[in-house]
Formats: sequence, C-alpha cells, structure tokens
Amino acid sequence: MIADKQPKTASPPEPLELGQVVITAAANAVLSPEEVLQAISRHTYGDWGDLDEEDRRANKRALMDCGRIFSVYHSAKHVKFYIITEWNRMYTTVLLPDDY
Repeated sequence: MIADKQPKTASPPEPLELGQVVITAAANAVLSPEEVLQAISRHTYGDWGDLDEEDRRANKRALMDCGRIFSVYHSAKHVKFYIITEWNRMYTTVLLPDDY
C-alpha cells in the first residue's frame, strides 16, 4: 500500500474579533487606505508584524486570556504604525507611535 504523500494543510486561524475599527487623524494623514487595510487583515489573522518575541508571547497569552492585542507595521514610506485591539474586542485602533 502506498502512503498518501499529499501535504496536510492546517486549517486557517480563527479571525480576531476587531469590534469597531478606528484610525487616528495623524495615521489617516500619512497612511494609504490600502496599507491600512492590508495591515488590518494581517492583524486579524495573527500576523503581528514587527513585534519582538516577548510581545508575540504577550499576544498569544492575550488571545487565551482576553487581553489587548498589539501589532507593529511599517508603510511603504517607512512610517511605523500600530494596530491595537482592546481586551474586550470592542475597538481596534490604527495609530502612530506619537498617538500612543
């Protein structure tokens, strides 16, 4: 009998509940809508961008304990920005570091 050599595909992760998505005026002024939407999609599915390992572990704990989820991204023009989903999943905010 020949074993099935088809690769097993993992089921996609459950999307993060975002609640109402808002963006600060400063972030809205410098980020393109496409970059924001792409980053929100990444955030929703657990790609938290440029986080260090400690913050990644904190996000994993937050998923289990209903904590705040934090992501860091950079625009095509090298503008650093954050996406934060609150612990109660009622709000997700796109903001610049100076807005924090």
